[in-house]
Amino acid sequence: MSAPHPRPDADSAAAESAAGRNRPRRREGAAWVFLSPWLLGAAVLTLTPMLVSLYLSFTEYDLFTAPKWVGLDNYVHMFTSDPRYWRSAVNTLLYVLVAVPLQLALALAVALALNSIGRGKGFYRSAFYAPSLLGASMSIALVWRALFNDGGTVDDLLSTFGIDMGGWVNQPGWALLVVALLTIWQFGAPMVIFLAGLQQVPHELYEAAEVDGAGRVRRFLSVTLPMLSPVLFFNLVLQTIQAFQVFTPAFTVSGGRGGPADSTLFYTLYLYDRGFTASHMGYAAAMAWVLLVVIGIVTALLFRSSRSWVFYNDKG
Repeated sequence: MSAPHPRPDADSAAAESAAGRNRPRRREGAAWVFLSPWLLGAAVLTLTPMLVSLYLSFTEYDLFTAPKWVGLDNYVHMFTSDPRYWRSAVNTLLYVLVAVPLQLALALAVALALNSIGRGKGFYRSAFYAPSLLGASMSIALVWRALFNDGGTVDDLLSTFGIDMGGWVNQPGWALLVVALLTIWQFGAPMVIFLAGLQQVPHELYEAAEVDGAGRVRRFLSVTLPMLSPVLFFNLVLQTIQAFQVFTPAFTVSGGRGGPADSTLFYTLYLYDRGFTASHMGYAAAMAWVLLVVIGIVTALLFRSSRSWVFYNDKG
């Protein structure tokens, strides 16, 4: 007696089932193919240099001879025997605390003004955004230095009111403010983000608050700020990270020396000085990793604090 032959419909069902199991694998393979350029770039251009710099931070390296392992000596010297390192850290922290809040406040104020106008919004938005495109360049930083230098435009303007500053960039108490003002002037990018967030606030909330008798200040505090808090948080994190890494304005305003009296010696400027001027690349690598850790800690603290003041619509 011959064995029964399988039915054709059973064979086709088994084939379709196998094809269904193989389809996710083919899609996964295609995804890895498309991701491979990014993965290769991240491994070669980001991860590998980071690991090399981590190794160099434990060595004495001058770019010309082979690295010499010194263990934690760079970190110990940094924290215990280098007063200029601490001066650069304090200058950077002071700059962050001054520049970031003032920049965000100005960006929000201009965004509120632009959100209330009907005609010409595109023109004004582009005009206010332009400094963010130009401000990071060396040429604008040089112009900024000339404006606040001895005999510059700002100095001449103040002299007409009987105020003789002798040039802001030459005064240890004012040079850091010059760099901060350059950053505050570049408020265009956060302004555009604030403006986009303002346009997403439901108008019904303002109408309800107005019916309840809320004035402009109360509507701003009770409606605008809570609804804009996720955008404010995003701008705060982004601008804080960028402020810790400021280099071009400080380098240009101080002539690359961090003067006068180390008043504009920012962290990245001192890192550049140790690595490329003094050829202490191992020490500079250690400074870079400390900066990375500090930025990570500050960012984590900002995220943790956001639980108490950032409002998301999906929370109900």
